[in-house]
Amino acid sequence: MAASKKTEELDALEPMLTRLKLTAIRDQLDTLLDQAARAELNLREALSMLCAAEVARKDERRIQMGMSIAKFPCVRTLEGFEYDAQPSVDPKQIRELATSRWVANGDSVLLLGPPGVGKTHLAVALGREAIVRGYSTLFVPATSLVTQLVRAHVEGRLEEKLVHFAKPKLLVVDELGYLPFEANAAHLFFQLVSRRYERGSMLVTSNRSVAEWGGVFGDAVVATAILDRLLHHSHVLTIRGDSYRLRTKRRSGLVNQAGANPATTN
Repeated sequence: MAASKKTEELDALEPMLTRLKLTAIRDQLDTLLDQAARAELNLREALSMLCAAEVARKDERRIQMGMSIAKFPCVRTLEGFEYDAQPSVDPKQIRELATSRWVANGDSVLLLGPPGVGKTHLAVALGREAIVRGYSTLFVPATSLVTQLVRAHVEGRLEEKLVHFAKPKLLVVDELGYLPFEANAAHLFFQLVSRRYERGSMLVTSNRSVAEWGGVFGDAVVATAILDRLLHHSHVLTIRGDSYRLRTKRRSGLVNQAGANPATTN
């Protein structure tokens, strides 16, 4: 009889929990109540445990959704970054950036350095930390961003595209500088940076120093205007060191220690 009554009570609770969208509590109700009983929790403690389960489920789904929307090209975490291999990267500074306070404040981050030193790894990992902390994030390669802006401008949809890229709290622009911008593209990128200035954060990775950005944009005046906005509230990290791929080849003997010539055998 007791078991039957328990089943009836659970059956009555399930539709109410569904209506309230408390699906984690609904799905785990029997187990959670048994855990509360075994631990001899009082009503407040049991309610706290139930709410914690619901919050954990919602956070998990929110993060999954945010990661899907962000369109990261790969999965990277800060725990997986090899600080020993890149001594120019300050772990303390990265831990501070991982709090996402810079995102909350609308600041920008510039990650500068040669190819293969971990800029994209850090960009994706910091973007993930922002999502965990509740900030909408979008990742886009610089070449794709420019292509989309130019096409939208030609098709008369520039405002729509600017709104799209201005909407997320954090916009990650990867590999700026690998290809030079056409003059029109540079002006369109400036419009986006201006749209986001002091409203949303940007994280930009580049293989070019800021002194070289005039050549990237093909216009020193536009480059100065872009940098003026990005650097106003910014954190600049310059990574110096060898490419991860080059170090891997060295370890396998494919290149010599100078990295200039392939290894040879007699």
